Amino acid sequence: MESIREIFRIGHGPSSSHTMGPQRAAERFRHEHPDLQRVRVTLYGSLAATGKGHLTDVAVSRVLAPLAVDFVWKPDEELPQHPNGMMFESLSPDGTSLCKWRVYSTGGGAVEAEGEQNRAKQAYLLNSMQEILRYCTQRGITFWEHVEEVEGVEIWPFLAEINQAMHGSIERGLKAEGVLPGGLGLARHARTIYRNIQVRADKLRNEGFLPAYALAVAEENAVGGVIVTAPTCGSAGVVPAVIRHIESTLDLPESDLLHALATAGLIGNLIKFNASISGAEVGCQGEIGSACAMAAAAATQLMGGSIRQIEYAAEMGLEHHLGLTCDPVNGLVQIPCIERNAFAATRALDCAAFALYSDGSHRISFDEVVRVMRQTGRDLPHVYRETAEGGLAIVYRYPPQNGRGS
Repeated sequence: MESIREIFRIGHGPSSSHTMGPQRAAERFRHEHPDLQRVRVTLYGSLAATGKGHLTDVAVSRVLAPLAVDFVWKPDEELPQHPNGMMFESLSPDGTSLCKWRVYSTGGGAVEAEGEQNRAKQAYLLNSMQEILRYCTQRGITFWEHVEEVEGVEIWPFLAEINQAMHGSIERGLKAEGVLPGGLGLARHARTIYRNIQVRADKLRNEGFLPAYALAVAEENAVGGVIVTAPTCGSAGVVPAVIRHIESTLDLPESDLLHALATAGLIGNLIKFNASISGAEVGCQGEIGSACAMAAAAATQLMGGSIRQIEYAAEMGLEHHLGLTCDPVNGLVQIPCIERNAFAATRALDCAAFALYSDGSHRISFDEVVRVMRQTGRDLPHVYRETAEGGLAIVYRYPPQNGRGS
């Protein structure tokens, strides 16, 4: 597995696979071809189906400016390696193609050029939860200590920056008002909920802050604000909300929060390596389900759970999102994505509490659920994998504004 630095990326929303990934691909193409005069970008599959709503063309054009960029959208055609395929072409002034480069946005902001599968530097030698559990049990160490063994002490300044960025996205989201861009006319709710909860009784106050935090980050993502992939942009509100909620409740030191982020990153890494975190590949179970598993693991650790209880919480967080479809209305990361962050954060805390009530023993392992999630994603019809061609995306349609929408 790669470093957990690949799970947590600071960047602009609204989509890690449709915005951050194509932006990185454009940066690489421009770096490798400094003499570009004109560019044609062909988007395939899911990227083409919901790319306008996810601002794919805007992100790519921003990187390649002031060059002229021609976009070709092919939602009904997929390249062989991944549903999120792109082809960059360098064009002569008369439009003749000089060179072509096919690249894929594989989820969480990661990109792979054609033929580059599995060429990324591998940091972890143990690639399954079973192996890691056995290793940690034999040595009497925690998951976060294993992360430190592999990543070195340099991981803590990095996670401190991630923690700060997560807190920042919550604070901005709690203060902002207005309507989210894209044409749905969807108003921001985090600030209102947060203010309403502040004047309620203590029990209601504690329960209400958690979804407010998750909504704050998800709404920041929807407007293209700076967020942290955890593991994706569309699910970026779950982990920060849970950690912020527990931090406020238990008054924890920063070191505990960073250790929890390390464990969450390890969980996300296992899912990414053994299945997928890409909504275009496995549906929203790979995004929100993975985020819930990461947050549940972090919460269990923060509340004093053992590594077996942490594994159980992560297993439940993913298990109870199996089969979740990715069906964004108008191709925007708004409906149902924003509310899913709030509900997944609440479920993550429930998973942690349930695991802590037990001794960590259970029948279905985390590794087994990851394998089931991967197969379930493959079995899902493509209309439920971020194409905006099924589910809620066709039940509710809203006239797009400014040419944006599905």
